[in-house]
Amino acid sequence: MIKAVVLDVGETVIDETRIWSRWADRLGVPRFVLMGVLGGMAALDQSFSEGFELVRPGFDVEAEIAAWERDEPDSLRNHFDADDLYPDVREALGGLREAGYQVILAGNQPVRAYDALVAMELPVDSVHTSDGWGVSKPAPGFFAKVAAVAGREPGEILYVGDRLDNDVRPAAAAGMRTALLRRGPWGYLHAARPEAREAADVIADDLHALLPALRRLA
Repeated sequence: MIKAVVLDVGETVIDETRIWSRWADRLGVPRFVLMGVLGGMAALDQSFSEGFELVRPGFDVEAEIAAWERDEPDSLRNHFDADDLYPDVREALGGLREAGYQVILAGNQPVRAYDALVAMELPVDSVHTSDGWGVSKPAPGFFAKVAAVAGREPGEILYVGDRLDNDVRPAAAAGMRTALLRRGPWGYLHAARPEAREAADVIADDLHALLPALRRLA
């Protein structure tokens, strides 16, 4: 029986449109160009950093992040705030808690994201980041941490994310139930793959779909 719902952050609860738009401006390319390249990377199972390499060969992501912080210390840069929440987040997560589910956020995020998420005062039991844990998805250690902070057996957890590679498959390998969210470029592309319906227990169009799905899985 599922007792906890653990959700990824980027393109699950946070709309990353503004982040990628600011990256395009920083890189000096049209926003449409960067969005298209990122979509191509998603389709090819390649990383966003490989997309940056396409538009600017020899690009050093970490060096650019450090330079950006020096140039714009008071701007959001590659971060987010409450304005970036998807509109269904507060109501859907609140509904899950009211139904008796433990609700946790845990995704591949820097330490700064923890403070941003906590400041939003979302209806969740706890917030965790990969940098805070020192281990990132899809490593098994990340999902071991998920089970530990939830205090649940893996089979009692539904892990929700927008990617097969980073979310659904490794969570399932850890013994968890899984939901693939059709949100963001990876979510739409991965949900359309033939293997998606076998890999994920649930394919959801939005977070409101989780509660009815959980009742069906019970």
